[in-house]
Amino acid sequence: MSFPKFAKIKQKFHVKSLKDIPATISDQFNFIKADEKIKPGMEIAITVGSRGIANIPIIVKSVADEIKKRGAIPFIIPAMGSHGGATAEGQIEVLEGLGVTEDSTGCEIRSSMDVDVIGETSDGIPVFIDQYANKADGIIVMGRVKPHTDFKNKIESGVLKMASIGMGKHKQALALHTHGIKGISEMMPEVGKVAISNSNTLFGIAIVENAHEETAIIEAIEADRVEEREREILKQAFDLMPSLPVDEIDILVVDEIGKNHSGTGMDTNIIGRIRVLGVEEPKKPNIKYVIASNLSEASHGNALGIGLADLTTKRLFEKIDYKSMNENVVTSTFLDRAKIPIVLDNDQEALKAALRATWGVVSEEARIVRIPNTLHIGELYISEVIFNELKDKENIEVLENLQNMKFDEEGYFLPM
Repeated sequence: MSFPKFAKIKQKFHVKSLKDIPATISDQFNFIKADEKIKPGMEIAITVGSRGIANIPIIVKSVADEIKKRGAIPFIIPAMGSHGGATAEGQIEVLEGLGVTEDSTGCEIRSSMDVDVIGETSDGIPVFIDQYANKADGIIVMGRVKPHTDFKNKIESGVLKMASIGMGKHKQALALHTHGIKGISEMMPEVGKVAISNSNTLFGIAIVENAHEETAIIEAIEADRVEEREREILKQAFDLMPSLPVDEIDILVVDEIGKNHSGTGMDTNIIGRIRVLGVEEPKKPNIKYVIASNLSEASHGNALGIGLADLTTKRLFEKIDYKSMNENVVTSTFLDRAKIPIVLDNDQEALKAALRATWGVVSEEARIVRIPNTLHIGELYISEVIFNELKDKENIEVLENLQNMKFDEEGYFLPM
């Protein structure tokens, strides 16, 4: 079977980015009047999640430095629900995989799955909070605001999610996910509001990235304005979000899936697949087959999201830690996302199988896109048919002209 030729391109997104993160955070601490909230000797918890956020080590260090300037003692709590195998040690490993360590941030990490109940919602949902955070003199709830991978609403991923499922750990994740999609789309924001109002939360910090996965916005938000402001910031996040350069694709090859790239392993907003009962599938992009080639080391075997693919490789399959993945998917109740697709020996065999199933399309004319992961789609490979459509567009830079696909001796694509 013949393969189409590939060209490597770069998408040019016209976006803003922050040039001096420490200075921006310093300005935000002044804007929020942190001197009135943070006093010498206070112990302040900073929430850090499991997502692959650009510049997260320097962001956390800068927040910690601002706390130290005011004579207080910062510490980090992993705020990631059931991720890391729902263990304290596993959640520290997740942070380490993101580059967030005690050395890189200059402050202690206190990890525990123990929680306290601090209230309940109008629906009777108990609200949990990490015991270390609950004992702290103050909490700074920090999170990236972005479109959610499971649902669409006025509040999606962001500070309120960190305050609820993040700080509430495994127990909060279970309490919300028991209600299916309603639990996280409708109940989660109220849990977050109760968690903030019934704890020593000082303020929130919202982070937004642009289409190049660069830090675009860092904003401190008063505790009582988190919901109001997060709705507005989410609109900005949607405007800044990247997308694949075409909507009609026969085969999408994702070099690496993983929790550091998206909470669902692959960002559903990028690939146009959600696979949650009761949630309508996106109308675009329209992708016939998705190949998941490898699993990131930072995922520690949690291959959640593999079920969004149609084909995978023996390499990825052999890296799966079923205990970690199953803990995550059973907690979420979105079981389809951990289903194992067809396993092929390597990329080459997976591509052959997908091409054979692309009915009525000559292999050399197949519409194929290859990306490193769903978080980084600025630079990517495209097949010849798509290349001829895009090569003259102003927002496209050609990095490598058309050439034959290149595989290593084991049949895997050469690294991008």
